[in-house]
Amino acid sequence: MAVLSAGLAPNAAAADAQSQQWYLSAMKADEMWKVSTGKGVKVAVVDSGVNPNTPSLKGQVLAGEVPKALAYKATDDYLGHGTSMAELIVGTGAGGGLKGIAPGAKVVPYRIALKGLTNKADKEKAPNEASVIKAVADSDVKIISMSFTIDVAYPEVEAAVKYAQSKGKLLIAGTGNGAEEKNFIGYPAAYPYVVGVAASDESGKVAKFSEHGNYVDLAAPGIGVPTWCDETFRSYCDGEGTSIATAIASASAALVWSAHPDWTANQVLASLIDTAGRDWAKDDPSTYLGYGLIRPRMVLEQSNFNPGSADTDPLARENATGITDEAGNPPSASASSSSPPAKATSGGQTSAAASTSDTSDSTTIWIALGAAAAVLVIGGGAFAVIRSRRAT
Repeated sequence: MAVLSAGLAPNAAAADAQSQQWYLSAMKADEMWKVSTGKGVKVAVVDSGVNPNTPSLKGQVLAGEVPKALAYKATDDYLGHGTSMAELIVGTGAGGGLKGIAPGAKVVPYRIALKGLTNKADKEKAPNEASVIKAVADSDVKIISMSFTIDVAYPEVEAAVKYAQSKGKLLIAGTGNGAEEKNFIGYPAAYPYVVGVAASDESGKVAKFSEHGNYVDLAAPGIGVPTWCDETFRSYCDGEGTSIATAIASASAALVWSAHPDWTANQVLASLIDTAGRDWAKDDPSTYLGYGLIRPRMVLEQSNFNPGSADTDPLARENATGITDEAGNPPSASASSSSPPAKATSGGQTSAAASTSDTSDSTTIWIALGAAAAVLVIGGGAFAVIRSRRAT
């Protein structure tokens, strides 16, 4: 069953959504935009559809680039979720709407069946994840953003992921929000070649709801971020979840790729891993926060940044080892079906239920690079408390 990775608090509407986007200042967005806005990069948003008519998304959605066979109601968002993710990536901020991390980029919308899609005909006509990923792989889209999770692996989807990777795409997905109930392995984040993104709070600590395991690769803001309350698009609510973190990570990658259009997906990812905020060794990633908090500014402010080899997979160790539990054992069971379910179910956390690890020892570290001071918002000592070495 697929699970949406964002929850909403319906009584937390924001009059001006941008004033609630705390991470824009934490990530020094204004400084990043002087170097890159994501121009020239396309991001596929695989979700509940994307409404191109919100003030923040006008002119930002390339619905005409979706293949006809997969375009059924791609711009009819039945939850408001996909539109929220698109705004977090490429929103212009017009009309008091969300300002995306990569406002110069564009999104290509793909609508799949998630919980909340109640019309039977719509469910039957919605394309499955494998078909969508393959289609994106054959397009000029660079990044595939997937803010949903499924607790079972499907061979057909895994094959599509590998195909997209072979075509040079960067695939990013949320790890899931069920850690407080049952910490299941979340796909597509857990497939090889997919960047699994965890959710962090303002101090850089992992959210209690954020799924953990050796498939967590990076972390990004995922708490207290405004998203559309529902499919009526009347107001924003206080949202949280690894889906938000996924959108912010996808937008961050778009900034870097736009600044370095000749880089490969491997190099873009390697640069984000190298510059991620962490207080542990890079060769010993955390099962909660992976290689650390995503910080695209650290790449953008170094015009001569060395991203490494174009052909070197920065997640080679994880991809070779596969998913394991704390003891280093593989999952006990996987799906025998070659096709994913036609229906995906939703879930998530409300702000009242969500929290983070103990905040008593959190710190904010300032690091000066040249003439500029860059904020490295990490949990300081808190990381030592919540991190766990990956099984290898």
